[in-house]
Amino acid sequence: MISADMEGVTGVTWTGDVVPGTDGWQRFRRLFTADVNACVEGLAAGGATDVLVNEAHSSQRNLLLEDLHDTARLLTGRHKPLSMMQGVDTGVDGVVFLGYHAAAGETGVLAHTYLENSITGVWLDGVLASEGLLNAALAAEYGVPVLMVTGDDRTCADARAYAPHAQLVAVKECVSRYAAVCLPPAVSAARITQAATAAMTRAGRGEGVVAAHRVEVEFDASHLADAAAVVPTVQQLGVRRVGFDAASMTEAMKAFKIVTHVAAGAVEGIYG
Repeated sequence: MISADMEGVTGVTWTGDVVPGTDGWQRFRRLFTADVNACVEGLAAGGATDVLVNEAHSSQRNLLLEDLHDTARLLTGRHKPLSMMQGVDTGVDGVVFLGYHAAAGETGVLAHTYLENSITGVWLDGVLASEGLLNAALAAEYGVPVLMVTGDDRTCADARAYAPHAQLVAVKECVSRYAAVCLPPAVSAARITQAATAAMTRAGRGEGVVAAHRVEVEFDASHLADAAAVVPTVQQLGVRRVGFDAASMTEAMKAFKIVTHVAAGAVEGIYG
């Protein structure tokens, strides 16, 4: 399985590259699809016979199906119960985090955690969490190893902590939130394919571990925390911070999805 986000793909450096409907987005849809295809090519070379690609960015309708590698199947569209990780519970033998990015509150190209600029930090069991860390914890619950992570260099540094045995491919070097030194697509594709082939040596489900988790979320404004605290089981911990407990990572991610949706609905124009 590939969980495919867009901020961390080849060449992407700013908002206009990833917002659906813009000219930049149309251009980077092709580069996004090329990164995915390079990964599928490598997984297939390593022995994969079927690859489920779960679109994980924004509208989740960004990849070009007509250009997709024929070994892959595309899960596209929004409102999936497990969001970025939909499909991890279907018996897959490994997951690739492609085009990922650093966490909210950290340095990285387009760094954020679920909401682009309203969340300033998310903590899983007391550890500042990127989407990668959250999704790796969910994968572990189903015994699915994280085989590979691609993104900028900060994304790869983050992944060393939550997936120390995964193959890592930095397709760009972060200069700032909106600037990076980028590899040409042909170079990044070759590196992604090579890493994906090597990653397949670790494919294979293990024993899943279900455990309780604590999630805390900090927003950039008090009214977003007020809104999120209306959700049952969510506690307001401070002016801009909420938290909740869950019996499993699956339940934690579903609750987190609700919290982010409620908070996003409370954002009002340029004042947030």
